[in-house]
Amino acid sequence: MNVEASNALAIGLIMGFGTLGPALGIGLIGSKAVEAVGRNPEATDKIQTLMILAIAFAEAIGIFALVVALILKFVA
Repeated sequence: MNVEASNALAIGLIMGFGTLGPALGIGLIGSKAVEAVGRNPEATDKIQTLMILAIAFAEAIGIFALVVALILKFVA
């Protein structure tokens, strides 16, 4: 396998595995937030604020994977 092919494979694996965790995390965050609102509708504003904050932190991990993949594509 030549260098370009292995580089493309590495980029694909980084993006695949690097976004799998945040995707599962965001799904769990959303489902638990909906469950919490269903149990206590009066706390919707607090739950929504915490949910959006947690989603932003989870999405940051996916962005880190994107940055690593872009560095690998354009620098290496």
